Amino acid sequence: MGIFSRNFDRPGPGVRKDEPRKKGFARFFELLTRDFGDLIKLNLLFCICIVPTVAALIIGSIWINIGIAFIIAVLFAFPVGGALVAYIYYITKMMRDDPSYVWYEFKRKFLENYKQAAPIGMLCTAFIYAQIWIWASLWGALLAEQPFTDHIWFLIAFLSIIIFFSIAPYLFMHVAYIKLKTRQIIKNSVLMAFGYFPRSLMGALTGCSLWIVFVLFLPASIMFLPVVLLIVVSLSLLMSLMWVWPPFNKHFTVEETLSKRQGEEEEESQQENI
Repeated sequence: MGIFSRNFDRPGPGVRKDEPRKKGFARFFELLTRDFGDLIKLNLLFCICIVPTVAALIIGSIWINIGIAFIIAVLFAFPVGGALVAYIYYITKMMRDDPSYVWYEFKRKFLENYKQAAPIGMLCTAFIYAQIWIWASLWGALLAEQPFTDHIWFLIAFLSIIIFFSIAPYLFMHVAYIKLKTRQIIKNSVLMAFGYFPRSLMGALTGCSLWIVFVLFLPASIMFLPVVLLIVVSLSLLMSLMWVWPPFNKHFTVEETLSKRQGEEEEESQQENI
């Protein structure tokens, strides 16, 4: 079986149509164990998509200067938005118990949405790179025993990350499922992040938790970089979406609408075959 294929004809335990879905940790571990292979494939696909921007930042920082490298890296982040839309779409598809093929769905959603998602992805990339520079500067100031005001900047930087990751998943879910102009998507995402703030906050905290651990244990955690390339991005997104997908799905009746549409298509197909 190929790396981007999946055998849906293989016998398995199955799930009864009327069987209620698990919730909380039970649901998380069910998705993790059932779709672990797909999560790895998604992680690798996303890492491939961010190679140009990461390479531009590293090479530019070494051979030019950090300011120009930052600008070039953000421009090279053009595919990041489309990749995140496809990534999040497929994980929410898992959460809808709708099996599919990773490569087919990732490619389809990327091509459908990369143009609209590009500026959002570039802005998100710029934020991440800015945060890396800010935190590196703050850690340097802390190690140099600068005045206590630097601790306030730590708090401000941390809060900005929490707010950003409270809003970001809604941006990409909107692009994946709802046809709106970019300005309206941003407005809706901010409103939903604060309208469902407890869930948005938990999504941000759980989604960032693995990255916080990775940063806190630097440089020793560098030895786990292969794990990051294989699964950590997927785990972070899955943990975050466990909190923010349910209100988004309920607000826009996504699953209900798609199920109804699928039923109508099947009915039309049956009528054509008569």
